[in-house]
Amino acid sequence: MRVLVKNVSHKEDERIILECVEMTKDFDEIMEYILKKESVLTGYLGENVMRIRLGDVLYFEAVGEDVFAYTRSEVYNIKKRLYELEDQYGWRFKRCSKSMLVNLSMIESLRPEKNARYFARMKNGEDVIVSRMYAKQIRQEFLAG
Repeated sequence: MRVLVKNVSHKEDERIILECVEMTKDFDEIMEYILKKESVLTGYLGENVMRIRLGDVLYFEAVGEDVFAYTRSEVYNIKKRLYELEDQYGWRFKRCSKSMLVNLSMIESLRPEKNARYFARMKNGEDVIVSRMYAKQIRQEFLAG
């Protein structure tokens, strides 16, 4: 497979063309990723309503009745339930514990821990615990990624 990159002068001229003999699962996943790459969600930072790029979110965490989106520099309150985020963005975010979804593309490394758990080192240097219930799936997805 060849990859061709061509520079254009205006943002409006940017596009991606997939050329294939047949639409395979790989091409379908690439297309889905491209279409959802620039997805945004609404978050709250204090009184301010913010638009957050999905690709900037390291992980979502449920604390009590609230769900928070963690980026490299901010923590946003999200007015959705964790299971709703998992249903909507499950192609990028995977459950790593009962109260957390982790962005697979933001995991820098995985380190085994006692009791069949893992620590996921995020790209901001933070360690997130992957519970043993989800450790196998996260490890497989991370290695396949």
